[in-house]
Amino acid sequence: MKKISAFYDQLLHGLARLSGILIFCAFVMIVVDVLMRITGLEPFIFIMTTFEYILLWFTMLAAPYLLRIKGHVFIDAVTQFLPSLLKKIVAKIVYLLCIIGCCIYGYHLLGLLVEAIQSGELDMRSYEVPIWLLFVPMPLCFFLCVIEFMRFLFGVDDMYSQSIQERENV
Repeated sequence: MKKISAFYDQLLHGLARLSGILIFCAFVMIVVDVLMRITGLEPFIFIMTTFEYILLWFTMLAAPYLLRIKGHVFIDAVTQFLPSLLKKIVAKIVYLLCIIGCCIYGYHLLGLLVEAIQSGELDMRSYEVPIWLLFVPMPLCFFLCVIEFMRFLFGVDDMYSQSIQERENV
């Protein structure tokens, strides 16, 4: 079980690193595009389409890791005033709803991915890209988010406690 857990942790960290690399690539592409426009050169045709794909990819790839380290945004304006027991109950309901939502999205996105691969449809923008490339990270990352929400639902940890990084710094 420790090997599976270690592999899973490495997977989350690897996806987060890949997300960071994609953000850096997007930054470089924007700088190149702007510099080419300023100097009067014709910018590369693939930059905008690639940038749009990167926006989706880095968001999806980072989501499970952000859940793990509690780096996501959540609103506790309501729960902060609840008694401890009621806060735990509300949190469990929220986790369950998040699990259901991620399962629904992941399932439907997996179907869209399979359909896109089978159809061979192309995304026609500034250049043609197989549409399945758009869907590749989504089912996996939604199902990884399910695992993270299940950790909150069934574990001793919850979203409202300190983040992992805060606990390590104490």
